[in-house]
Amino acid sequence: MKIGTDGVLLGAWTPLDDTLTSILDVGAGTGVIALMVAQRSHAEVIDAVEIDDDAYEQAVENFEASSWGDRLFCYHASFQEFVEEIDDQYDLLISNPPFYTEDYKTSSAKRDMARFEDALPFEHLLVGASGLLSDHGKLALIVPYREEERVLQIAMKVGLFMQKITRVKGTPTSETKRSLLLLGRDEKSIEIDELIIENSRHQYTDEYINLTQDFYLKM
Repeated sequence: MKIGTDGVLLGAWTPLDDTLTSILDVGAGTGVIALMVAQRSHAEVIDAVEIDDDAYEQAVENFEASSWGDRLFCYHASFQEFVEEIDDQYDLLISNPPFYTEDYKTSSAKRDMARFEDALPFEHLLVGASGLLSDHGKLALIVPYREEERVLQIAMKVGLFMQKITRVKGTPTSETKRSLLLLGRDEKSIEIDELIIENSRHQYTDEYINLTQDFYLKM
């Protein structure tokens, strides 16, 4: 699986602080987001869960090859199975969930598993997160902008409230495509802002460069 802009955005954008001791990456893929938060934080435990066989094996290899391998661990399971079997709680859950809801499927079962919402519906993600988060824990995720309101409604039903929203546009004139969301158990005023990735083709904005430059070899 290739590294996508969504995962890089989420891994770079998610607020982290020194109080974090445990983090869970839900639907880790090859482990990019978990590696990014390991680079950015001092959390002692950074777990990941991934259902796909090949992605899981590559995530484990990437973790072991990294400078933070002693803090990283990947479980081979669905998130639903993980929720049922794990008693631990986490200070942060982070997820770039499969969210494509179109009726068609591709010819690749692996691609479908990674990209279509039936692999991890928002309801399952939010209900599971509400049980796994510590008292002051946060959930960070990236979703299509059109799904923002639906995620908010589901979250409120399980006692999670929106705390920060960054809406992402490809260019100044393009439509808003993604929403970066931070949710927590505390109901407070929502911080809302916007991020534009490019001014024109391959001409990245200062905001995007400042956010992601620590993770690209070439920017």
